[in-house]
Amino acid sequence: MVSRVTAPLGRSLARIGLTPNIVTLIGATGVIASALYFYPRGHLYAGSVVITVFALFDMLDGAVARAKDTASEFGAFLDSSLDRVADAAIFAGLMWWFIADGDDSVLAGLTLFCMISGFMVSYVKARAEGLGVNCDVGVAERTERLVVILVAVGVGGLGVPYVLAGGLWLLAAMTLLTILQRLVETRTRLGDRNAQAHGSQGDAAREA
Repeated sequence: MVSRVTAPLGRSLARIGLTPNIVTLIGATGVIASALYFYPRGHLYAGSVVITVFALFDMLDGAVARAKDTASEFGAFLDSSLDRVADAAIFAGLMWWFIADGDDSVLAGLTLFCMISGFMVSYVKARAEGLGVNCDVGVAERTERLVVILVAVGVGGLGVPYVLAGGLWLLAAMTLLTILQRLVETRTRLGDRNAQAHGSQGDAAREA
């Protein structure tokens, strides 16, 4: 369903000469600049809207790659790396506001926790894949985390009480649960792989 929307847009961007990496750079740069400009000034609703626009634009890099048939491992690496920087900018801008004009040290600390735990969600998956096992589990992958934080900040910026704090507490719980899910999944998969390896060695020894 998503491809039905992104595929035509990807072909349009490809026709005007944009490459997947340029789309990635524009999207990530827009998110970073918007988060660090709007959030520290307290423009939470406007900032969330602009960030959402650039985040959606960033999703089109894959569609452009398919349209131009230029998908590459470096493109995937660049996209993942800049995603981490963009996520950090969102939480850093929000934390900046909490420390200064927002004057809420508790939510500032909670925002920092969400940023660090979000990095851990991605790191655990990358480390597991580096060990040769898949780890695509968890309730809060990047898309879910972005939806929760942007909706919470945007609605909170409209003056709706408790939404921003509630969204941060929800996000903190979701990311912590995802980390635990991925740790358990990685341990299980590595254990299964080791058991299969030992079983194969035993069969080979008996055949010998």
